[in-house]
Amino acid sequence: MDLNAIKKRLNDFQKQANNSSGGQQKQLFWKPSVGKQVVRVVPNKYNKNFPFTEMKFYYGIGSKRVMASPSNWGEKDPIMEFAKQLRQTNDRENWRLAKKLDPKTRIFAPVVVRGQESEGVKLWQFGKEVYQDFLNMASDEEIGDFTDVTQGRDIKLTTVGPEVTGTPYNKTSVSPSLKLSAISNDEKIVKNILENQPDPMKVFKRLTFDEVKAGLQEFLAPDAEEGSISSEPAVPFDGEKKNYSLDTNKSKAKVDQFDDLFKDDKEEKDDLPF
Repeated sequence: MDLNAIKKRLNDFQKQANNSSGGQQKQLFWKPSVGKQVVRVVPNKYNKNFPFTEMKFYYGIGSKRVMASPSNWGEKDPIMEFAKQLRQTNDRENWRLAKKLDPKTRIFAPVVVRGQESEGVKLWQFGKEVYQDFLNMASDEEIGDFTDVTQGRDIKLTTVGPEVTGTPYNKTSVSPSLKLSAISNDEKIVKNILENQPDPMKVFKRLTFDEVKAGLQEFLAPDAEEGSISSEPAVPFDGEKKNYSLDTNKSKAKVDQFDDLFKDDKEEKDDLPF
């Protein structure tokens, strides 16, 4: 056995792993760790007027852990169509299921982590609460455009863990730096930041209507014992509108499973119209 050849091959495999799509995905994204950090939200290469990208996702539906909604690209979404049809019935369980099927909105911002400027722009993904804080900052006349290349503001982050939040998740609060500053005094770094950015709309797989439809059907009827659909799901998949109904007589296990899959909905009030 040629140990040198084996070591070389092992090294080749490690390089391939680091350069794989999974490795690239990990490098594209950034999330704050518990404690204090400082980032700079930079101008969005793909939208000069707005730094944030809103996208809708489904979690835990079908065999795919996460599915990007086709509506992100202006295309028809079978899950949205299904939920719409459910809401046209007078069945409370159908409305409850429709609510659980609503996609989750996630927001992406191109950021540079202070102290790691040489690593370039990364995508920071967050929810509506942090998003609202950013929009409030931008609309505040005393803060304004915090993404400005030469006269913008760094963003200070404070992140606490589950022991503080009382949930399985971290929570991050954001606040603007009082001091105006440039993204960088190094022109090469600034050029790299402005020209080389990951595009959220191209990072995630663009699923077809049929692929999303298959995920929905798989989730609704994975087997025959846990409940069934009395006819085709209430979505006009074939373009023809029909009267469908969800058979909830056998079991309510599907709705119960959604409570576990979408934990952030548990605290919401029951706003059903019945």
